[in-house]
Amino acid sequence: MSLIITKVVARDTRFPLGPGAGSDAVHLDAVYSYAVCELYTENQQKGSGLAFTVGAGNELVCQAIEFLAQELVGKDIDELMADFGEFQRKLSNHTQFRWIGPHKGVVQLALGAITNACFDLWAKKKQVPLWKLLLDLSTEETIKLLDFSYVEDVLTKDEARVILNSHAIDRHKREGVLTENYQGYDTSIGWFNYSDEKVRENIKKSMAAGFTSMKLKVGSPDHERDLRRAYMVRECAGDAATVMLDCNQQWQLHESIEFMMKAKDMNPYWIEEPTHPDDVLGHQTLARAISPIKVACGEHVPNRVIFKNYLQSNAMHFNQVDAVRVGGISEFLLISLMSRKYNIPVVPHVGDMGQIHQHLVLYNHIAMGHEALFLEHIPHLQEHFVQPCQIVDGRYITPQDVGASSDLKCLQNDQIQVGV
Repeated sequence: MSLIITKVVARDTRFPLGPGAGSDAVHLDAVYSYAVCELYTENQQKGSGLAFTVGAGNELVCQAIEFLAQELVGKDIDELMADFGEFQRKLSNHTQFRWIGPHKGVVQLALGAITNACFDLWAKKKQVPLWKLLLDLSTEETIKLLDFSYVEDVLTKDEARVILNSHAIDRHKREGVLTENYQGYDTSIGWFNYSDEKVRENIKKSMAAGFTSMKLKVGSPDHERDLRRAYMVRECAGDAATVMLDCNQQWQLHESIEFMMKAKDMNPYWIEEPTHPDDVLGHQTLARAISPIKVACGEHVPNRVIFKNYLQSNAMHFNQVDAVRVGGISEFLLISLMSRKYNIPVVPHVGDMGQIHQHLVLYNHIAMGHEALFLEHIPHLQEHFVQPCQIVDGRYITPQDVGASSDLKCLQNDQIQVGV
């Protein structure tokens, strides 16, 4: 039975946070925001797709959604997804909009929201959660979802087939994660503007809630402040805890090296976004200089081509690709396949607060054989989702509702709520 897209609506939704929440060394006053793409069908079924911003400029992404997504009107969702990689390639290369990218910035965020709405609508049409929709696809159906342009020098379609087919043989051994649930890590214990006292209090609450891994924001002009807080977190959490540090791009390359040499004795699991996200060779230099400390990045990497360069250059140890930052779920899957070829774990950044990514990490583990490490957990917007992710004893409970878990309460019944 066909399901035709009849209307596209873009929504500008913004959610101010509590004091200090969401702050990092660069984004001191973040307003967590989504440019939402809604795809309506003839029977008023709706697919919701998200792109994440931190406030100002969200309206520009919505304008780009409205422009690009008109290509979807009149299309049947099953037919669209049967060759989605080719459709996305054409959409991302619009002859005029491409100039203000290409494949980055406002236009790429819009593409991500549109793509994510397509996957949400497709899963709803099939009446399954996104993770099951993806796992039920054949290898050829999966390949047809992906745009391999500009990356076939490192991952051909045949190589992708080999990865998927080889892991299909023993995927049943990894399906236990569906009942065991996926471990989370707490990224909200140590926001940049939180006081030392609040950080210590948050660590105790986090560990009581079952988390054994957590992250501290660094990147202060005063390196001694960051060092003191890093060692404070280690002391409070204990030697058994996994502690990550996140600079959010603030440091120059030499600062990153100098700081990590001083921080190494608190045993950080990784340093995240230690310098400018476009500086692939800078990350390569850093990774060599601070070894065995690991480098994590990808939150602000906008497309598969730059991820390809990171992987080629051995410039990352953890891939933090975000499906609401790149060109959506399909590009996320392609980047995950490239990362699997290079044996680099995918630990996504969750601009969606984990809503969509709780599905994607299950697929990555079961279908591609990626290690089930942990998934970032940010609790701040849970109250705004129709089906908020569920965390019990520090683990994501496998979602059972149909779709991609991306519907927002404020958009139910065609209503819009914008916080400013």
